[in-house]
Amino acid sequence: QVQLVESGGGLVQAGGSLRLSCAASGRTFSRYGMGWFRQAPGNQREFVATVSDNGARAYHADSVKGRFTIARDNVKNTVYLQMNSLKPEDTAVYYCNVRLTGQDYWGQGTQVTVSS
Repeated sequence: QVQLVESGGGLVQAGGSLRLSCAASGRTFSRYGMGWFRQAPGNQREFVATVSDNGARAYHADSVKGRFTIARDNVKNTVYLQMNSLKPEDTAVYYCNVRLTGQDYWGQGTQVTVSS
């Protein structure tokens, strides 16, 4: 079955960096876009970034543009989120996403905490 596993979260101070990884398994994902979402306590899950099937195109939310970069490695079936210049408001659980044949799949999330 399809499985997404996020890793790389942790506790960092403002201005620091983290690199999140999402390892996908169960099938080949090279024909599908993938993305990252996040959810802070009391908030709805919000879009962070997406990357196209071949990695050629990407879109980042305004709140993270210029600081975060999404990328993928289709050989490894892995998508990454490089997070630089982190701010306390980036604190959230980050989720990996892929849509296969009209159905969304999500990982369990990885916690990112940014202290001031």
